[in-house]
Order: sequence, then C-alpha cells, then structure tokens
Amino acid sequence: MGGGEKRDRGAFGFSNMGFVAVNAVLLSRLLYERGVRYDCSEMHSGGLFFEGEGKECKNEGVHLNTSPSKPPALTSDTHKSSVPSDTVINFDHGDPTLFIPFWRRTGESSTIVIKGWQSMSYFSDIKSVCWFLEPGLADSILQLHHLVGNAETEGRHIVVGTGSSQLFLAAVYALAPRDTKEPISVVGAAPFYSSYQAASDYLRSEVFRWAGDAYAFERERVGGEERPYIELVTSPNNPDGFTREAVVNGSMGKIIYDFAYYWPHYTPITSPADKDIMLFTVSKSTGHAGTRIGWALVKDLEVAKRMTMFIVLNTIGVSKDSQLRAANILRTVISSYERKGGIIMGRGAYENFFKHGHELMSKRWERLRQAVDIHKRFSLPEFPSAFCNFLGRPSSTQPAFAWTKCEGDEIEDCEAFLKSHNILTRGGRSFGWDPKYVRISLLDTDSNFDIFINRISNIN
Repeated sequence: MGGGEKRDRGAFGFSNMGFVAVNAVLLSRLLYERGVRYDCSEMHSGGLFFEGEGKECKNEGVHLNTSPSKPPALTSDTHKSSVPSDTVINFDHGDPTLFIPFWRRTGESSTIVIKGWQSMSYFSDIKSVCWFLEPGLADSILQLHHLVGNAETEGRHIVVGTGSSQLFLAAVYALAPRDTKEPISVVGAAPFYSSYQAASDYLRSEVFRWAGDAYAFERERVGGEERPYIELVTSPNNPDGFTREAVVNGSMGKIIYDFAYYWPHYTPITSPADKDIMLFTVSKSTGHAGTRIGWALVKDLEVAKRMTMFIVLNTIGVSKDSQLRAANILRTVISSYERKGGIIMGRGAYENFFKHGHELMSKRWERLRQAVDIHKRFSLPEFPSAFCNFLGRPSSTQPAFAWTKCEGDEIEDCEAFLKSHNILTRGGRSFGWDPKYVRISLLDTDSNFDIFINRISNIN
C-alpha cells in the first residue's frame, strides 16, 4: 500500500467492508438498468410475482405443496403478448429461469417440507471435515457425479459453499501462502469469467491480488523469475464456452478448476474431470440459482480444512434449509435415470432433466444461429462435436452464453450498440477482451428469448 495508507483488515486480509459485501459485486449486475422485463407467469415459483415493467413484486410467500395438483404442460410460452419496442430485456446475467417450466412439472417429487424444529443447529456432521455439510446433500452429490460421469469423487473431500462464488474465494484463500511479503498473483486466461476480477479487486486482499490474463502472465514468467501464482480455469469457459486447461506452466503454481458448466445439457461429457480442486454449483447444473448452493471436490485434506475455515469465519457455515432443498432437487434428477448394462436410460414416465435441458439449449442455439445469419451483423463461435458418454451418442457444445462479436468497423463497442436496441449484455472489457464482443445469456425465459431473437433478426 502506498502513501502510508492503513486499512482495517479482517481475518483473511480483506477490508472488512469488502469481506461483508463481496456478493454485492456479483449481484449488482442484476439491477443494472431500470426497465428490465420480467415474465410474471414464468417467474412464479412459490416466491415472487412480477406484475409487469416498472411495477414492484408481490411476495406471495413460500407455498409448500401439501395437496396434489395437476402439473402444467411443459411447453414454450403461448402467451406471446405484444411488447413495446422500447422494453429493455436483460441478457447480461445468467439467471437460469428457462428451467422453471420443467421444475413446475415435477410437482411434489421435487418439493420438500421443512418443519419448524428441523435444521436448527449449526452442526450437521461433526466427524466430517466440512462439519456443516448435510449428509443427505453429500450423498446426492456423489450419486449425481456417478450418474453423469463428469468428475472423479474417490478420495475427495466435499466442501459446501454459498454458491461457487464463495468457494472460489475459499479456495484462493486456502492455497495462498502466508510466508510471502507480497500477495500471490491470481490469473485466468482471457476471456475470463468477469466476476473473478470483480470480486478480487473489490476485496482488496493482502493475501492475493488479481493479476489479469494468464497468457500475459505466462509470457512474463518465461522471461523472468519464477514466482507463486494461482490460476483459475473455467471449463467449459464462461464466457466463450470452450473447453479449457491451465495456461501457465510454472513450477510454483496452484490451479482451481471451475466446472460449473460441465454438464450434459451444455457440453459433451467425454471423461470424468480429475483435478485437485473442482467447483460445481446447482445454479447451472439444475437451474436453482436462488438456492445458493455450490460444492467443491478437494483432494488435499489440509486445503479442504482451510476452505472450510474460510466459510466458517465468513458465514458460519451454509444454510441447512438450502442444502436440504438442493439435496432433494438432485435426488429428483437422479431418480429419473437408471443404468441397464452400463447404459443410462430414462426411468418410466419421469421427465429426464438433462435430456430436456439438452434439447432446450440445442433449440435455442439453432434459433440464434438462424437469427444472426439473416443480416450477418453478428458472428458466433463454432464448436466441435464429441461423443458424450452420458448421452451415449455424439453431441455438440451448446453453452449457457453466446460469445458474440459485432461485425463491421463502424461498431467499436458491441455492448453499447446492443444497448441502443434495448438489449443489455455484458461487454468484452469485463472479460479482459475486445469490446467488439459481448456475452449474451441464453438462460432467460421463453418469452424474453422470443423477444431477443426477434430483435436480433431485425438489426441490419
């Protein structure tokens, strides 16, 4: 710190304000602009109703299903009302509301009732490294990975967190050395997930600092002295959807792998991921972003202990109510599949979430490619196909986000250009990249996606 400045520091070397409010960085994007359109019918999930643009939500409370009812049909929107051209649609954030119709259809099978006397203690399993991890959630996590085949779980410790956002900070804290005068450099290959830099910069930690693009860091490393670093690898990558491996090849590095999107509805499952630290989240695996549950599979016991300590001092554990709900959601997914002779098949009349999700994402990417092909104003990445072990057939990558480039010399800032057409996106600068690129979420409701496709198709 220069100028003799002295800041009040918390237990991890963070400014106390940053320590308490880190998720404000990640959530502020959700309130990016006034006029964001919400679809009332699809947002209803026993919680909030949005009555339309410019109106406030009515909180109808949490309704637990206590009587059977016929689930609604699992179809695209049929209520295509006329939408004014000046209505702003927000495709900046990755709020996975496209999966709401599926989960409404599951009815009571995905419903959990928590009695007033349950989950009152801080403790879940005092014999576990992560003592606030609910055993039922741990079992569901292991069963899900075994079913999908996307991660090795043998010899791993499970650490639960309030989303993978908290877990990535816990992992960085756990890996950062304490015997150096300078904070350890944290890097990610551009285009990197924007919240990595935002959260790191906001915390102003004395333990670690964001050092930018991993490619640039590697070039400096080759020509200079070896120094410790932590590399964050998101695979498939957010924002561009491509499979990633570590870039920096130093001898003093540690790597954290974020596999939030390594699920069969987004990308082919070619082999189980086998890394020292692997992060996952229900936000993108099942679409339950509001549950705020993520988990880490950690090979090293001491690293798992340090990550657990971070979460204890940060939030004194993780909500048991959220864990119980997440466990039930995962069990609902698992129960819709069975193995016969090593082949994964749907079970009975149950809806298969990953099959449904795969078809949904495939259709959205098909419609988007058709739309941008009309006027050639935009371009999209091309992805290779590969054999998906889970689906049992070749499959293509169909990411949760479309990494889109505005073509033409006259457009220098694609985010600003789309904003002029009342489409909010996240610009390339946020990802350490060219402003001619934007990340567009493909996870919004059917009705908002229809509006988006119509607008993109008519931009010339």
